[in-house]
Amino acid sequence: MNSELRHAAVAALVELGRSCDHRDRADAGLGLAALAEVPDAVGPLLELVLDRSDTFVTRVTARALLRRADRPGPAILASAVAVSDPNHADWIHTAIDDVCCIHSDDRDGAARLCEELVRDPDSRVARGARQLLDALDGIEPVLRPCRSGTDDAAHAPTG
Repeated sequence: MNSELRHAAVAALVELGRSCDHRDRADAGLGLAALAEVPDAVGPLLELVLDRSDTFVTRVTARALLRRADRPGPAILASAVAVSDPNHADWIHTAIDDVCCIHSDDRDGAARLCEELVRDPDSRVARGARQLLDALDGIEPVLRPCRSGTDDAAHAPTG
């Protein structure tokens, strides 16, 4: 992993995140989410999740952070949701639905990460993780893994 190039990419994306165009800021959120483990990306990601001008940026960035499926994404999102206004909180919850309402594995993985974050020493992250867990608890995914031991042949199409 080339740390120097990763930092250069973060610097370029941070600059893009300062654009007046909401599409640029959304693209910056997507790119920075992929680099969320780089410390210089954390502050700008928080700003993009809580974008002052367009909640499209909030939704895109929040989805990208959740899709990381590792600790840095939900930690940043938890920190943001802990201080979000009701409008941003609604769009963060919409992003959670976007990512977690189809496959139960996505919802369950996000919930496991949030359960860890509830014990985070940063009280803002811990408080936000509890809020994210509440949102995840309200999701009933459409698809669940097959249970072993079921008779799939009984449900197979005939003809």
